[in-house]
Amino acid sequence: MKFAHLADSHLGYRQYGLLEREQDFYDVFDKCVDKIIEEKCDFVIHSGDLFDKSQPSPNALLRFQKSFFRLKEANIPVYAIAGNHDSVRKKGVIPPQVLFRDLGLILLSPNHPMDSYNGVLICGMPYVTKSNKSVLMEAYKLFEEEANKYVTSILVAHQGIDKYLPFNPELEIGDLPNNFDYYAMGHIHNYINDAYGKGRLVYPGSSEISKSDEVLDYNKKGKGFAIVELTDGEPLVKRVTVDLPRKFIKTTINYDDLDKKLSLIKNKIKDLEKPPVVEIVVENGDFSASEVNEIIREALNDYCLVLRPKFKPNKSNDEILTGDSNLGSRQLLAEALNKKYNNSKITDFAVELLNSLSHDGSEEASLVCENFYNKHFASDRLNEIDSNIKKLDDFNVNNDETGSNDDLNNNSNNDLSSNELNNDLDESDESKEFNKIINKTNPIIQEKLESNNKKFKSSEDFEDKNREALDSESVIREKLDKNQTTLFMER
Repeated sequence: MKFAHLADSHLGYRQYGLLEREQDFYDVFDKCVDKIIEEKCDFVIHSGDLFDKSQPSPNALLRFQKSFFRLKEANIPVYAIAGNHDSVRKKGVIPPQVLFRDLGLILLSPNHPMDSYNGVLICGMPYVTKSNKSVLMEAYKLFEEEANKYVTSILVAHQGIDKYLPFNPELEIGDLPNNFDYYAMGHIHNYINDAYGKGRLVYPGSSEISKSDEVLDYNKKGKGFAIVELTDGEPLVKRVTVDLPRKFIKTTINYDDLDKKLSLIKNKIKDLEKPPVVEIVVENGDFSASEVNEIIREALNDYCLVLRPKFKPNKSNDEILTGDSNLGSRQLLAEALNKKYNNSKITDFAVELLNSLSHDGSEEASLVCENFYNKHFASDRLNEIDSNIKKLDDFNVNNDETGSNDDLNNNSNNDLSSNELNNDLDESDESKEFNKIINKTNPIIQEKLESNNKKFKSSEDFEDKNREALDSESVIREKLDKNQTTLFMER
């Protein structure tokens, strides 16, 4: 039995905002499907990021549907999970793969995490953020128990692992259960084939170049997918490469060799069927970046789909970089936060928030913020509010037990009533992080105050005996109103 393992197709990705690049991603995926059918695979596993967005364009959906029907006609079922790009991490919203479930696509999800094909167990979960890792660990425990019942088992995941992704991975290598025969991974765009558990752990890599830092791996290992043959022993993994629709050239030039190197690049690309993507770094020289930029564009612009020059002159104040830096935006952000705060929780939160916002996930970003707040701040704030409410209750009890204004004034146990509560509320006003929880708990305190009013109003000597208690409550009401006004202005 053999199957095809793909990941990170990113259908619909319009790289550099160009329709030509979007079409390239479709063409490569079609080539992968051609080879899968040619190899007569029994089934297909796609390990996430089939689409580039959680709400793909109609064109992206139609292009996948066309390829999916070709596989269906060849009697090749498809198993899939959602990745970080095409999953929706909020309640009540479904990933785009669900649209094809009634057509035969088997979507592994929290509602249906396990399936089987001719006695082979296939388990999988969609992408899970680092902050929600516990959800994945619970699922993996169930998977591990189920795998013990099968001779052959496959785990499907779209996660970064620390052994292969040093920067901000969601998992450590030991987090994976170790009793599976094949680990069908996705998320890392470079090809990785490693021993783990009973068999092999494989990232097939992306099928197209979506970032310039993938060019080096592409030049060494190509782009494509894996075909896996399940045997009585360790699975046999064959790397299948596909030709990309256009060249992706990335090179560094010393300033003194600029004219010579530009001439060589021009001769290399001028007769290509499709204009390439070219990235050039010019370094080691005292030069004007703007002048060199004009030279490069005059020499190569007519032959390139995309021309991305970068400049590193000897004089740092003249340095101009365009496009990606050597460190990605996420690494730069993490480096700055680690330096300032030295707190991994803050760094992980910021990077996760950037990941959400980078692919139009504003609602997802709100959920990330809410989860972070609830995990690290909400419990402490609730304890503080509970303490304040308890003080109000104690205050009310003391007032009920007090027989006169003189007794109330002379009772030392009630000295905390107004001043200490005011101080508590003042302190909480100063903490902007707790605005949301304050907003939620204000109605609780208001309800306590209204209940207190009813108690006092039922007493015949309300006006005479409890004036000071009511005055204290008025102070608290004023503070709460002030807090609500502050919240409104800040928002």
